[in-house]
Amino acid sequence: MTQDKDAPLREDIRLLGRLLGDTVRDQHGESSFELIERVRQTSVRFRRDDDLAARRELEGILDALSREQTIQVVRAFSYFSHLANIAEDQHHIRRSRAHLLAGSEPREGSLEYAIGRTLAGGGETPASLLAFFDTALVSPVLTAHPTEVQRKSILNCQTVIARLLDERDRMQLTPEEADHNLDALRRAVLTLWQTRMLRPARLSVIDEVSNGVSYFESTFLSALPRLYASIEDRLSKADPACAAAEIPPFLQVGSWIGGDRDGNPFVTATVLEQALTMQAAAALGYYLDELHTLGSQLSLALGLVSASDALLALADRSPDNSPHRSDEPYRRAISGVYARLSSTHRALLGTDPIRHAVADAPPYPNVEALLADLDILHRSLQANGSAALTRGRLRHLRRAVRVFGFHLAPIDLRQNSDVHEKVIAELLEVARPGTAYLEQDEDRRCAILLEELATARPLASPHVRYSDDSESELAIFRAARAAHLRYGKAAIHNCIISKTDSVSDLLELAVLLKEAGLLRPLENALDVNIVPLFETIDDLENAADIMERMFSIPLYRMLLTESRGDTQEVMLGYSDSNKDGGFLTSGWSLYKAEGELIDTFARHGVRLRLFHGRGGSVGRGGGPSYQAILAQPEGAVQGQIRLTEQGEVIAAKYGHPEVGRRNLEVLVAATIESSLRPSGADATPTSYLETMQSLSDTAFRTYRGLVYETPGFEQYFWESTVISEIAGLNIGSRPASRKKGTRIEDLRAIPWVFSWSQCRLMLPGWFGFGSAVKTWLAAHPDKGMAHLQAMYRDWSFFSTLLSNMDMVLAKTDLAIASRYAALVKDATLRTSIFDRIRAEWKDTIEVLLAITGQDELLAANPLLKRSIRNRFPYLDPLNHVQVELLRRHREQDGDERLRLGIHISINGVAAGLRNSG
Repeated sequence: MTQDKDAPLREDIRLLGRLLGDTVRDQHGESSFELIERVRQTSVRFRRDDDLAARRELEGILDALSREQTIQVVRAFSYFSHLANIAEDQHHIRRSRAHLLAGSEPREGSLEYAIGRTLAGGGETPASLLAFFDTALVSPVLTAHPTEVQRKSILNCQTVIARLLDERDRMQLTPEEADHNLDALRRAVLTLWQTRMLRPARLSVIDEVSNGVSYFESTFLSALPRLYASIEDRLSKADPACAAAEIPPFLQVGSWIGGDRDGNPFVTATVLEQALTMQAAAALGYYLDELHTLGSQLSLALGLVSASDALLALADRSPDNSPHRSDEPYRRAISGVYARLSSTHRALLGTDPIRHAVADAPPYPNVEALLADLDILHRSLQANGSAALTRGRLRHLRRAVRVFGFHLAPIDLRQNSDVHEKVIAELLEVARPGTAYLEQDEDRRCAILLEELATARPLASPHVRYSDDSESELAIFRAARAAHLRYGKAAIHNCIISKTDSVSDLLELAVLLKEAGLLRPLENALDVNIVPLFETIDDLENAADIMERMFSIPLYRMLLTESRGDTQEVMLGYSDSNKDGGFLTSGWSLYKAEGELIDTFARHGVRLRLFHGRGGSVGRGGGPSYQAILAQPEGAVQGQIRLTEQGEVIAAKYGHPEVGRRNLEVLVAATIESSLRPSGADATPTSYLETMQSLSDTAFRTYRGLVYETPGFEQYFWESTVISEIAGLNIGSRPASRKKGTRIEDLRAIPWVFSWSQCRLMLPGWFGFGSAVKTWLAAHPDKGMAHLQAMYRDWSFFSTLLSNMDMVLAKTDLAIASRYAALVKDATLRTSIFDRIRAEWKDTIEVLLAITGQDELLAANPLLKRSIRNRFPYLDPLNHVQVELLRRHREQDGDERLRLGIHISINGVAAGLRNSG
C-alpha cells in the first residue's frame, strides 16, 4: 500500500487549527467560534467545488460583519496562515530527514549531489575541489529594507510552536510526555493569539539591526560551522588525502542593516557604530559561551594524557591558579583564553560579559591572536591521542571565529550616486571656488576627480562647516575607517553606489574614500570594494561600457591589482529594473548585461563577482535560488556570488536552524555546479537569443504602455491597491517613496510589488508575456510554438523564467482582483484598465501552458500546487474583508479600528502568500 507522505502535514494543520479554534472559543465565546467556522467552511466549499453560490454566501457573510467581528475574523484567518506555514516548514524538515534516513539518492540542490556530480564528471578531483574553495565566495546578504510584516514577538511565538511540533516528530513520547507537549502547544497558540500582531510604531534602524543579529544567534553562528565541517568530511571521505585540510571561510553572511543609506536618512555614522557594536557583542558572547562549555568538557588530566609544549605554555600564562585544576592544562588554557576574550569584550564594547573571567588578562589585539590560541589547543589534542576531541565543539568554535571574527558580519555601505555627486560638488566649490562641478560634462568631471585622486592631499578642510548632508557622508566614511582599526578590515569591505550611470559615479566615491583614508593613492591602497549598482534597463545596457572605461583608467586598474586581487564586484538591481521595464525585459536585460560584463572583464584580466539584488517575490527577482544560480550565463559565477536576502524571505529561510542550514547548502551546491560545469556545456543557440530579444521588446512596450503611458494608471494603482495603507504600516525604517507624491517613478520597488501581491494580481511578475508571445508567433509562423517549447526544454534561463511566472500566476485570482478594482471611483478608468489586465492575464496563462506543455498551472510542481490549494480557502476571506475595510476606511477617514483591521489583513495575506515584496 502506497504511503501518504502528506498525511503528517494534514494532521499537523488539523491539530494547530483545532487549538486555534479552541482558543477563539475560550477567549471570545461560542458565537465567535461559530462565525469563524462558518466563514471557513463556506470558503472551503467554494474553493473545493468552485461553487458560485458559496462565493455569494461568503461575500454576504463577510460584508455583514460588524467592526469587532471583522477584526476577530481577520485575526483568526491571519493566525491560521501563520500556523499553516509552521506546519509546512516542519513537513519539509520531516521529508528531508526521511529521505536521508532511507539512504535514498542525493537530492538535486544538496551538497552531496553537487559534489558527487562534479567529481563524477571527470574534470575535478577532491583535491581540485578543495582548491576551488581557496578563491570562492558565497555570501547571502541580509538587507536593510526588510518587507517582513511580522513582529519579532510573533516570530518568537512561532519558533516555540515549531520546536514543539518537531519534538512530536523526533521523539517517541510516552502518554504523559505527549500530554505535556499538547499542553505546551495549547499555551503557545494562546500566547500567539494574545500577542499584538502589529507594531505600534515604525521600526528604527537599530530595531532592524537587532532583528538581523537574532538570525545569527539562532541559526548562522551554529549552522555555518557545521556546514563547513560537512563539506570537509565529504571531501575527506572521497579522498583520505584531504582529511587534514580545512577549507577557508568562503561562505559568509553579510548585512546592509545599519549601512544602507540610500533613501534612509536614519542611517548615520552613529547608527553604523551602534550596528557594529551590536554585531560584535553577539559574536564575542557566542565565543565566550562556547569556551565556557568547552572548559567544562575538556577535563583531561596530565598523567592520563599528554600535552604539547605550546599548550603547557598557554596554560601557564593563564590567570587560573586554582589548585583543583593544577593538573588539567587544557582547562587552564581555556580559562586563560576566556580571560583574554573577556578583556577583549571590555576593550571593544566598553562592558564586561555577563559571566566574568577568573581574573584579568591582556585583551587580544586581533582575531588572529585568538585563533592562534585555539589552534594550539587543536594541535595538542591531535598530537596526543585525542584527535576525536577536536571534531566537536572545538572544531565548530575555531570555524566560527574564522568566519565571524570580532565583527560577526561585514556591513556594506550603500548610497545613491546623486548624494555623492552633491557632496563632491560642495567640497570642490569650497576648496576651489568656481569649479562648478555640477555644470561640467562627464569627461571634465572625470578629469577633476582624477586630479584629486592623484594626490594624498585631503579635499575637505577641518576648518570648514559643510552642509548637513556632506558632514553626514564624510562621518560615515570616517566611521568605516575607525571600524577597520577596531574590528579589522573584514567589518566593512563593500561600498555600493545606487543608480550608477557613469564613470564619474565611481570616481566620486573613490574621492570620498580617500578623504577618510580608505583609499591611499601614494600606497596604491584601496581598503574596500567600490561596487557600482546598475538598476534601470538603460543602466543595465550601459554597464559593460562603463566598466570598460573604468578599467582603462590606469590609477583604478592599479588599485584593483595592488589591493583588491584583480577582482571587481558589480551589483545588478532586479527590483528597479522590473518596475522600470517589466518582468520579462528585466530578466533579459540582466542576462544580457551579465554576458557583456563577462566579456569586458575577460579582456581586462579582471575577475568578475556579481552581486544579485534579488527581492523575495518574483516581481523583484525572487524565486528558487538554486535554479536562479544555475540559470546564469556561463562565466557569470566563477566561484563567487553574492545575493540579497530580503524581508519575509529571511525569516522563512533562516528562522529555523535546520531550514537555514539547508538553504545555505543550496547556495553552496549551486555555486559549485555553476562554476565547475564543463565550458561550453550550455552554449545557447543564436536563434534563442534573437527570439528572447524580440519577446523582450514587445513585453517592454506592453508593460510601459500600461504602467507609464496610460492616462490615469497612477490613480488606478493608488485606488485599487493597499499602497496608501502600506505606507502607514510599520514595516521598516525606510519611507515607501523616494520623494513626496504619488508618481510611480518615485515609488520604491518593495511597496510596488507588495501592493500588487495583496490584491492578488501579482502584475509585476508576469504582465507583458502573453502579448510578447502572441506577437512573436504571428511574426514567425514558420518556427511557431515548437521553437518556444524547445527554448523551454533546452535553455535553463528561459525555463527558470517561465517556472517563476508559473508560480506567480498560480497565486493570482482575477475574481478577487476585480473587487479591488471596484474601489476605483472613475468607472470608465476602472473598466478600461482592468479589462486590459484581465485580457493580458488570460493570454499569458494560455501561452505559458502551451509552451510548458502543462494542462494547468503548477502541474510540474505538485508540492507548491498542494500548498497553494490548501491556503486559498483561508486567504479568500482575508482578501474579501480587506476590500470591505478599504472601502469603509476611505469613506470614513480617521477611524482607527478600520485602519487596524486593514493592517492586520495585510499581515495575514502576506503570510498566506508567503511573500510580500
